[in-house]
Amino acid sequence: MGDLVLHDYQKYCVDKIVDNDNIGLFLDMGLGKTLITLTAIKDLIYNRFQVGKVLVIAPKKVAEATWQNEIEKWDELQNLRVSTVLGSVNQRVKALNTPSDIYIINRDNVVWLVDYYKNNWPFDFVVCDEFSSFKNHESKRFKALASIKPHIKRLVGLTGTPSPNGMLDLWAQVYLLDSGTRLGRSFYGFRNTFFEGDYMGYSYDLRENSESEITKRISDICISMKADDYLELPECSENIIPVVLDSKSKKAYETMERDAILEIENADDIDATSAAALSNKLLQLANGAVYDEDHNYHVIHDCKIQAFLEVIEQLNGKSALVFYNYKHDLERIQKALEKAKINYRKLETPQDQKDWNAGKINVLLTHPASSAYGLNLQQGGNHVIWFGLNWNYELYTQANKRLHRQGQKEKVIIHHLVTQGTRDEDVMEALKRKENVQNYVLESLKARIRKIKGEKDESKNYI
Repeated sequence: MGDLVLHDYQKYCVDKIVDNDNIGLFLDMGLGKTLITLTAIKDLIYNRFQVGKVLVIAPKKVAEATWQNEIEKWDELQNLRVSTVLGSVNQRVKALNTPSDIYIINRDNVVWLVDYYKNNWPFDFVVCDEFSSFKNHESKRFKALASIKPHIKRLVGLTGTPSPNGMLDLWAQVYLLDSGTRLGRSFYGFRNTFFEGDYMGYSYDLRENSESEITKRISDICISMKADDYLELPECSENIIPVVLDSKSKKAYETMERDAILEIENADDIDATSAAALSNKLLQLANGAVYDEDHNYHVIHDCKIQAFLEVIEQLNGKSALVFYNYKHDLERIQKALEKAKINYRKLETPQDQKDWNAGKINVLLTHPASSAYGLNLQQGGNHVIWFGLNWNYELYTQANKRLHRQGQKEKVIIHHLVTQGTRDEDVMEALKRKENVQNYVLESLKARIRKIKGEKDESKNYI
């Protein structure tokens, strides 16, 4: 434990939380959103007596340990009592009935929690950690929280990426703060006012001056800060490692890619759902294995596994945080590491996080969806390896910031295993573009479909 000394920008944010019933802190990773919020909570409970019970809604891994660990770090926060509301229904109910100041729940249990309390909602202060997980106005968790909002006196939304897919994502989050005062009471009204759709209604672009108008409307209840403006973080560099398929593996990959693509009748008719399914299959092939209809996996090649082991060897004992996408990737990586007698662990518990930061783990395996948010892993190493690529730009950037954040002492190096001539290259290009990732992913897939079908049609001319 240590003495708590806040930066000036952190003090500013604490004051904003204290002085405003509803506030969005859109702060970059590493700026200390958790610490800021805990400091404000302590002030409101024990100094100002304005808050009784606090609910923190967070991703599962964050709910397990992040807030608890932050309290343990500082002498000034030791009197804050925390109850972790996770596990079975009985365990959750028991935790809810444990006298505490802060109750921390997994965001996937928000619907259950609202239904459990109904009109007897006991929390006068709600904190949404990773606020962008409420960006979908049609989601059950958004609707549940919106329904109980009249019973919530204070709400704070925390995120580093409030609009990962564009400014349409803002409406639901701002609605939870002000019930529609600034951006309208209807998502569709907001969209029609500030955006213009294409002729098919598949995509929407901001109208002229809309961005500045939206920003102006929410500026009084949303604070936005970038880490580059307030922190001196170590340099971060990217390393693309080409994975070359041998002739046998290449032939097997191309055959299976062609079979998957030829099931699509027309590239222009492919929608987001079928595009995602096809993209997932192609990315699996690039990684070296694919699921069948019975959910058994079949190994196509080991080229990426071999490349992965070479990267681990080249690190010469330095630790690596490894992101995988599919269960079969995890199983094959684990087998390879066990055979090579390399110390590894799958990130599952708060103890795994502690052991990693203590330097006890050489390779830490995790899925970006379960560890992209809130986890402090920067003390355990400075190398990130993407075994399988993820075209979700929000998940990708948030995952990388598990290491590239305040407290990191070394240059962070992000390694990408990219199988040449495969869907990997399309996704890597999409991530480089940063904006309009989803549109590029779809268009690049259409281009790949047209190419394969064109080759098939041309071959008919020689028969």
